[in-house]
Amino acid sequence: MENIGKKIDFLAIGDIVTDAFIKLKDAHVHCNIDKEGCELCLRFGDKVPYESVTVIPASGNSGNVSICASRLGLSTALMTNIGDDQYGKDCLEVFKKEKIDQTFVKIETGKPSSYNYVLWYDIDRTILVNHQNYERSWTKTKESEEYKAPAWIYLTSLGENSTRFHDEIVDYLKRHINVKLAFQPGTFQIKLGSDILKEIYARTEIFFSNLEEAKKILNTEKKDILKLCQGIHTLGPKIVSLSDGENGAYLYLNNELWHISAYKDNTPVLESTGAGDAFSSTIVCALALGKTPLEAFALGPINAKSVVGQIGAHSGLLSLEKLEEGLKNAPTDYKPTKI
Repeated sequence: MENIGKKIDFLAIGDIVTDAFIKLKDAHVHCNIDKEGCELCLRFGDKVPYESVTVIPASGNSGNVSICASRLGLSTALMTNIGDDQYGKDCLEVFKKEKIDQTFVKIETGKPSSYNYVLWYDIDRTILVNHQNYERSWTKTKESEEYKAPAWIYLTSLGENSTRFHDEIVDYLKRHINVKLAFQPGTFQIKLGSDILKEIYARTEIFFSNLEEAKKILNTEKKDILKLCQGIHTLGPKIVSLSDGENGAYLYLNNELWHISAYKDNTPVLESTGAGDAFSSTIVCALALGKTPLEAFALGPINAKSVVGQIGAHSGLLSLEKLEEGLKNAPTDYKPTKI
């Protein structure tokens, strides 16, 4: 991709999966006294009944955020690897329906597609993940070179053999200084550590994680939100956004810390998968559409609330018109507040 040819507003980079939601009814949750470190408990060695299974293809962080971007009206493409099995074909059909460019999708001959089992109990879930061992690298084909450099790259969860691929992404960003980078690290990227990914962090326009992930990245147990934001900012990101579930989210911008509450409406919460992806990608899309960071910050929780009212990460994703309608109908105290 160079500076001539077809336009891309939003390029998502990361692994995609098929999610199988297994709804449990015979389990319980054990938490510490501070309600952190909760564990899903099942009877060991027993036959545990479940209520239903719902299979949703084209999931995973990059799949979720690319669908969000396309529904918000951005020209969207996805760079990922996928197996040549039926699960992979089902994922590609979803992306086709969602009008997501598949030029940068690599189909791995003879390899399976990634498949997750989502243990869904009450409104939360525990996900059994399996990233396939793909040959991840920057897509360079005759077709891919016909595209302009994207306005935004959204980098998120990749599997364990992707260290060299991150270096290729850095090299691309060095050659295309006008491309903005959003970074939402996945489990392996957090495990790699900020030192190995220091050039990714240094190049990041806006960073997203939840509070627990930020603590892992900074190797601290302290839940000091301002210091967590400042610590991530020190690694390089210009803007830092940390989410805290029902307690809302935080935005660190121009040395100021802002908070917004979780969006509330009359729809019940069904399950929480994809809420973080909806929140973060909505903010990036709003920035790409010309909104200010604080305007974008107010839109993120609206899409997140819509998503948790449906099974999976896609069904509840809104159009820009619906997002703005949600903002118009928000409670009067729903707005970013400096703290």
